[in-house]
Amino acid sequence: MSFRDATPADAAAIDALFRTSFQATFGHLYAAEDLASFLAKFTVEGWAAELADPAFAFRVIEDAEGLAGYCKLGPISLPAEPQGPALELRQLYLLDRAKGSGAAQALMDWALATARARGASELWLSVYIDNHRAKRFYQRYGFEDRGPYAFLVGNHADEDRLMRLAL
Repeated sequence: MSFRDATPADAAAIDALFRTSFQATFGHLYAAEDLASFLAKFTVEGWAAELADPAFAFRVIEDAEGLAGYCKLGPISLPAEPQGPALELRQLYLLDRAKGSGAAQALMDWALATARARGASELWLSVYIDNHRAKRFYQRYGFEDRGPYAFLVGNHADEDRLMRLAL
């Protein structure tokens, strides 16, 4: 596996990976119309715009089959109350073939180093309340639960947990 910064040319591959990973992990939770409504908010053009925007930072992992995961940092969009300069870990997604490979740790290490390099004193994220594997992963890095957050997928509200790490 190799890691690199993403470019706007990766937009279509990131879009496909996001859709595949999200549906594989969470798709069973939603009515078809809610899932379709949620996924419609994501477009290749939208990804390309974020990839070109210096407020965002993306890192991808590739293997022999192509893109296997990515991580995205950006400005705070969550209803968080940062105490200083902060960034949000917006997404960290892996395809099944990359899970257990150390890719998640490498992407998280990059996210923490990048957030610090950009002057953030806090990193925020949200995680689905029943995604126990992800919650344990973030807790190992020192993220602390900061309360509930309603994450909308179409008209369906999931309970997510806001998590914060002081950098």
